Order: sequence, then structure tokens, then C-alpha cells
Amino acid sequence: MSWFSGPSVAGRKVLITGAARGIGAALAVRLAAHGAQVALLGLEPELLAEVAAECGDAPWRYCDVADRAQVERVVEALVAELGGLDVLVANAGIAKQMAMIGGDPGVLEETLAVNVLGAAYVVQAAGAHIARPGGYVLMMSSISTAVQLPLAGAYSASAAAIEALAITLRCELRSTGARVGISYFAEIDTDMTRRGFGTAAAHTVLAEISLTGISPIGPAVEALERAIARRSRTVVSPWWVALVLPVRPLAQLVVQRLLGNKVDRAVEIARTEEVPFTTTQPARPRRMERR
Repeated sequence: MSWFSGPSVAGRKVLITGAARGIGAALAVRLAAHGAQVALLGLEPELLAEVAAECGDAPWRYCDVADRAQVERVVEALVAELGGLDVLVANAGIAKQMAMIGGDPGVLEETLAVNVLGAAYVVQAAGAHIARPGGYVLMMSSISTAVQLPLAGAYSASAAAIEALAITLRCELRSTGARVGISYFAEIDTDMTRRGFGTAAAHTVLAEISLTGISPIGPAVEALERAIARRSRTVVSPWWVALVLPVRPLAQLVVQRLLGNKVDRAVEIARTEEVPFTTTQPARPRRMERR
């Protein structure tokens, strides 16, 4: 049984992107344990197979969400295996530090391709199945819509775009009876956070910006399960994120004051520091060529 009273996820048919590890994998296992039927897609076949096995041999597929044609094929195949779809969790995402001046513009291109276009492609592919009473889409934004940190411009831009797309989708689906939720998480203990903050540039300012430290993944996954069961509009983790969202300008001002003169050093390091994306991406042509 689930830890909270009220609606249950039992019997829900749920498609989760970015399900090979981190929040996506943990959510899939939890939902399956509480009676949901899950289908998984992601980039790491061996890890996906392991997660699927933990979910009672759930259907899964390799899928690069930045490839629209691939997304359309994979979503249709997984929905067919599930026998329908009640919930879409657009969880796939990547991050990588980038200095706005002197940084690699390819980081921004790749981040937007995966985090924003990927989410949009999945929503469009699953839309016909979700746009009905009982349908639910959960899109993963971030506290970075409220507080923009140095070197995280690419990720923050993608989170803000996800929020905008989700609110637009909410308006467009209102008459169908479907609902749209948006998650706003701070630093959660996942591979993405560890890799994103595990750089020399990040460590330069980490003590100043991580005021509460990295939060455990458990409460975040529990909050997601509760949101899916109730088809909630907003999901936060940790709890204090709910206090920050309504005072975004003030929160940004506080962070800037705390960072002080450490930003210049962090940016200087980031311009030459070689770091990977938080999830290795398949080779794909650059979408924007320099003229």
C-alpha cells in the first residue's frame, strides 16, 4: 500500500521518460510496487532492463527524446504494450555547466534539444492518449525557474521553457478533462546532481548556493507518486521550495548577495574545465551552425 491516504496509483498506466536511473528509475519501481503498470524509455539499455525487471518485466525501449521520429515510434509501441495510457511523466533531462560568455554554445543547444524539445515531442506523441478525462501529464521543471545560478544558464532556460510549455498545455487540455502537473525540485541526491555539482567550477561556489545541502531522493519520489495519484498541479521537494516560488525576485537577490565575488572565479574555471553531460548523449548534428 502507498504511504499516503487518498487516491491510489494502482491500475494506472504510466509512461516514464529518462527511466534508466535517478528519479525516473526510482519512480518507476515505486509506482509498480503500488500497483501501477509502467513503461520505460531512456538511453541506457542495460540499466533500463534492470529497472524494468524490478517493475515486473515492464516494457521498455531505447529512445533519444531529441529525435522526434524515434519518439513517435517508441511511444506508440509502448502505449500498445501497456494497452493504453493514463499518465505521462516527461522526466528525461540533462545538465552541464556553461559560462554565458566564453562557454560552449553547443551545451545550450544540446540541453534545449533534450530537455525542452524532447519533452515537447513526448507530449505530442502521447497527446491523443492523454487528452481525456483521467489523463495526466507531469512535466519536470526546477527551482531554477525561481533562482538562476551562475553557469547553469542552459539548464535554467530549459526549466523555464518546460514551465511555460506545461502551463500552455494545461490551458489547452482544460476542456478535455486531462490535467497537467509541474514539478519544482531543488538539489536531489541523484547522479544528475552529483555530476552537475561535481566540478571544480561548481565547488568554487557550492558552499554558498547549497544552503540546505542535497536532499534525499525518497521524499521527492513520494511527492511524485502522490501527485500522480491526485493529478496535482504542482509538486515540490524539499518542502521549502514552495516558500521560494512565490518570492522569485527576492530569492534571486538573496542568492546574488550570497555569491558575492566568487562568481568570477567559478566562471573563469568553467571556461576551460572539461566536463561531460550528466547523461552521455548520442551523437547528433548540431542544430545551429555558426555563420
